[in-house]
Amino acid sequence: MAIGIVLKVLMGLFGLLFTFGLFFIVKQKTAVVIERFGKFQRIAKAGLNFKIPIIDKKAGTINLRVMELPVDIETKTLDDVFVRLIVSVQYYVVESDEGIKMSFYKFDNPARQIQSYVFDSIRSEVPKLKLDDVFAEKDKIASAVQKELSETIAQYGYAIVKALVTDIDPDAKVKQSMNEINAAKRMKEAAKEYAAADKIKVVAAAEAEAESKKLQGQGIADQRVAIANGLKNSVEEVRGAMEDGVTGREVMNMLFMTQHYDTIGRLAEDGVNTIFMPYSPSTVGDLQTQIQSSLLAADTVTKVTGAEDVAVATKKSKTAARPDRSSDIADS
Repeated sequence: MAIGIVLKVLMGLFGLLFTFGLFFIVKQKTAVVIERFGKFQRIAKAGLNFKIPIIDKKAGTINLRVMELPVDIETKTLDDVFVRLIVSVQYYVVESDEGIKMSFYKFDNPARQIQSYVFDSIRSEVPKLKLDDVFAEKDKIASAVQKELSETIAQYGYAIVKALVTDIDPDAKVKQSMNEINAAKRMKEAAKEYAAADKIKVVAAAEAEAESKKLQGQGIADQRVAIANGLKNSVEEVRGAMEDGVTGREVMNMLFMTQHYDTIGRLAEDGVNTIFMPYSPSTVGDLQTQIQSSLLAADTVTKVTGAEDVAVATKKSKTAARPDRSSDIADS
């Protein structure tokens, strides 16, 4: 019974102490600035802490985690192109009493003031570069921002983990022109590839045609050799079957005539109307001579016939004009 009363008294006492602020708890990765009569007293770290009620008070709580501040900046490049950059600054408060004290008392609005330093750093670096170099050297820009910020805000109890250029966004018209330039380059490369493919096709086709002509020539040569051998064998066979003294020319003439009439017979069977005309220069000349001779002969015949008709007509007219002497004699 007495033990319970003692516990109740102790609990009531602790309650009063917490109520008046004698004890307080600080969370992990945070720090509390304690002031006494408005003057900095000490830094309370994570865990159970105590202060004198009424005399000491908690002036503020400092976040010791790594924080990120995105900064949206618009600036101009060396080739007079306006570009929008987003720089993410990762920073934290140095975990020392002096660092926490400086971060609390020297910076009124840390985010806005860090943002101002980033603006100044970016607008001094980007105008030195052309737009293409901004994309190519964004890591260099981020390193320059990080270096300048680290040197500047270290005296205020802050440290920089990393500064990252997370986005580079030029004007819409500039992006469109860049895309068109890129598309034109790709179309140029595609045209080169198409031309190379067409060249390969043409060369392959020419090589195939040359090989085909070569094989075709070999086939024709082999065919002619086979025909010659066949004719030779035919001549030998026919000469052996005929009388002695028959020459090879006579046998060939007979074979050619036989082949000629066989060809004419096959054309007739197929129902094709075909006229064989001489096609060698000598036979064409003979044909021309024959045609000219026929025309000259026809013209001569026409002229002779016309002359005879004229003579007959003249004779008749003279006969009609002469008086009839027999009638005169009768009248006398």
